[in-house]
Amino acid sequence: MFKKLFKKEESNEEVVVSPVTGEAVDVTEVPDPTFSEKMMGDGIAIKPSEGQVVAPVSGEVVNLFPTKHAVGIKSKAGVEYLIHIGLDTVMLDGEGFTAHVKQGDQVKVGDPLVTVDLDFVAEKAKTITPLVITSEVGSVEKDINKSVVKGETTILTVQL
Repeated sequence: MFKKLFKKEESNEEVVVSPVTGEAVDVTEVPDPTFSEKMMGDGIAIKPSEGQVVAPVSGEVVNLFPTKHAVGIKSKAGVEYLIHIGLDTVMLDGEGFTAHVKQGDQVKVGDPLVTVDLDFVAEKAKTITPLVITSEVGSVEKDINKSVVKGETTILTVQL
């Protein structure tokens, strides 16, 4: 009975943490117009210093590309995010990538998604890793131009 009377207030914002450790920059700095011109959505990018990619939000893995270079997550709030690990990495056909999740998996912030061999990728592609919001949201507050730690450092606050 009390649950009906005292409904929990729902937050109108979602906090997103960095999926990788490295240096966060604005998505406009990504050397690919698909990301820099926000064709897929607004977001940030990380210049990674290590190869572990983790969930930036809790939710469901809605897409894991067969090449393992990109992961889509739908948060519990219903916002969809795309983590694109490197640029031109689709050409590697999965080489250098190890997936730890599959489509349909539920993940919590910080859960391992993909491990990437950064040295291998750096020889054949770019390692900068965009994280973009691929669904409609209100405003997006970015915390960039700083060092970030995977699963810990807040990089985006999304108004729902």
